[in-house]
Amino acid sequence: MTGRTHDAAALTALIIATILYPPGSLTLATALIALLANQIGGITPDIDQPTAPFWRNLPAEGAIGKVFDRLLGGHRFLTHSLVGAALFAWLAHLLLVFLHPIMPHTNITLVWDAFVIGLISHLVMDTFTKEGVPWLLPIPIKFGLPPVKELRITTGKWVETLVIFPALIVLDVWLLARHYHALVAFLHQHLRS
Repeated sequence: MTGRTHDAAALTALIIATILYPPGSLTLATALIALLANQIGGITPDIDQPTAPFWRNLPAEGAIGKVFDRLLGGHRFLTHSLVGAALFAWLAHLLLVFLHPIMPHTNITLVWDAFVIGLISHLVMDTFTKEGVPWLLPIPIKFGLPPVKELRITTGKWVETLVIFPALIVLDVWLLARHYHALVAFLHQHLRS
């Protein structure tokens, strides 16, 4: 999947999780940082790709990305597995604990949850692509849905661009509209600055 599809999928997953398991209370700082963490989590598994937007925005551009590509076993290897997801989740937790003193009004558990939701959404979405995902690494089998590879999505082609991405946006709008009154009530009752 492309970056924008992963962004939309991460947001969709966060909206669904928030509807199913609304947080007890929420500061504005936590909400904004959680949203950012969710979007970062949604693209984190692609850190193993030298052409990822993250690497293009650094001064050395693809050089550092190429090193990471080799260290992580290439694209869709370690970073696209449950082992990789656990590693990223652990590193994110360490980072949040380290940063918590400079953002004391932020619930780092909710921010971490949002990051992990984005991270897992990435793996789920890539499971629907022709390449599949090695969920159970070190077992070197890539899993994909549907099981017939020819029926899966090709990254960046018309099905993703004209069906999947717009469907995620429509689903987000529908979910927010469907739960609008509950969302507004929650914000009035629980959102603190």
